[in-house]
Amino acid sequence: MTARRSSALSRRDEVKQPERPKLLQVLGPGLITGASDDDPSGIATYSQAGAQFGFHMAWAMLFSWPLMCAIQEISARIGRVTGRGIAGNLKRHYPRPVLAALVALLLVANTINLGADLGAMAAALKLVIGGPQLAYVAAFAVISTVLEIFVRYSRYVSVLKWLTLALFAYIGVAFVVHVPWDVVAYRLVAPNIEWTPAYITVLVAIFGTTISPYLFFWQAEEEVEEVKERDGAEPLARAPRQAVPEFARIRLDTLIGMAFSNLVALFIIITCAATLNAHGITNIQTSAQAAEALRPIAGTAAFAVFALGIIGTGLLAVPVLAGSAAYAVGEAFGWRVGLARKFRRAHAFYGTITVATLVGALLNFTPIDPIKALFWTAVINGVVAVPVMVMMMFLGSRRDVMGQFTLPPLLKGVGWLATAVMALTVAAMFVAMANGS
Repeated sequence: MTARRSSALSRRDEVKQPERPKLLQVLGPGLITGASDDDPSGIATYSQAGAQFGFHMAWAMLFSWPLMCAIQEISARIGRVTGRGIAGNLKRHYPRPVLAALVALLLVANTINLGADLGAMAAALKLVIGGPQLAYVAAFAVISTVLEIFVRYSRYVSVLKWLTLALFAYIGVAFVVHVPWDVVAYRLVAPNIEWTPAYITVLVAIFGTTISPYLFFWQAEEEVEEVKERDGAEPLARAPRQAVPEFARIRLDTLIGMAFSNLVALFIIITCAATLNAHGITNIQTSAQAAEALRPIAGTAAFAVFALGIIGTGLLAVPVLAGSAAYAVGEAFGWRVGLARKFRRAHAFYGTITVATLVGALLNFTPIDPIKALFWTAVINGVVAVPVMVMMMFLGSRRDVMGQFTLPPLLKGVGWLATAVMALTVAAMFVAMANGS
C-alpha cells in the first residue's frame, strides 16, 4: 500500500512535457501577456512619446523592462503555486470590500480600454480599405468574442501566439525609414529628461501602459489554465517536485515576453521620433493618426504595415482585456472560470467576456471622447495597480499562501522597486492633473 501511494505521489509530481520542448512550446502566458501590452492604446502612447519628444523617451523602455519582468513573474508564480488567480487569492486573504473595489475598477478600466482598442482597430482598417468604421467595430467585437467562447483553449492560445508576430511590423517599419542609430544608442544611456508637466505626463502614460493591472490578472490566470490543461500538472503547493522546471519555464517565458513587448514599444518610439518628430509633427492622439501621419513621410508601405499592425495587436489585446476582467469578476463571485471550460460549464464567466466586449464596442457609438476615456482609464489603472502590487508582494512573501515557494530575495527586491516606481508614477500623475497639464 505504501509503495503504491509513493508511486502515485511520484506520478503526480511529474508533468508530461516533450523531451526537448521547443521555444514556442515553452513560451505561453508570458509571451501573450507581453505582446498584448502593445495594444492599439499602447501604440498611441508610444507614438505620442516619439512624436512629441523624439528619442528622449527611449530610455524608459529599458528602465521599465526589469520592473515589468519582476512583477509579471510574481503574478505567474502566485498562480502556478496556489492554483488560483490574483482575484482568487485576494478573496481568500483580504477583506471582501477591498476585493470588490479593485475588481470593479479593473472591470471599468478594461471595458473602456476595450472600446478604445476596438475603435482604433476599426479606424486603422478604414484607413487601409475604406468603408464604415462603426461596422468594423461591431465585426471585430463579434469575432473576438466568438473565438474566445467557442474555440478550444489550446487551439486559441496557439492563435494568440501567432498573432504576436503582428508586432514585428513595428520593428520592420523602423528599418524602412531613416533612423540615426548613433543618436538612438546615445539617448538610450544618456537621456535628456525634461522636468516639465508635458514630459512627466507622457512618462506616466508609458509606465501606466507597460505595468498595468489587467496584465497581472491575465498571466496568473493563464498559469492556472496551464495546470488544468497539461497532463500531470498540479499547483506547486501540492506537487513541489515540479517547481524547478516550472519556475525556469515561467522565468524564461516572462523575460522573453516582456523583452519582446518593450522592444516593440521602443521601435514604435524610434519610428515616430525619426519621422514625425523630425518633420515637426508632435501632436499625435491615436494610433490611427500616427499611421496616417506616416504616409506622406515614410511612404505607403510603411503606413500600411503600421496600420495593419494595429489590427493584429488589437486582435491579440481585446481577448486579453475581456478575459482578465472576466477572470477577476468570476473569482470574486466564486464562479466557474476558465477559457478551457465549455460554455455550458461557465455561463457567467463567458457572459462577462461578452458584456465587457459589447459595452466597449458600444462606447464607439456614443459621443464619449475616446481620448478623454483613455486618460481616465490611465487614472483608474494607476489607482488599481499600486494596491494590487502591494498585496501581490505580501501574498508572494507569505508562507500560508506560497508554502516553501515564497519569493526569492532578488525577485522580491525588484518587485518592491517596481511597486515604488508605480506609486511615484501615480503621484506624478495626480500632480500633473492638479497642474492642469
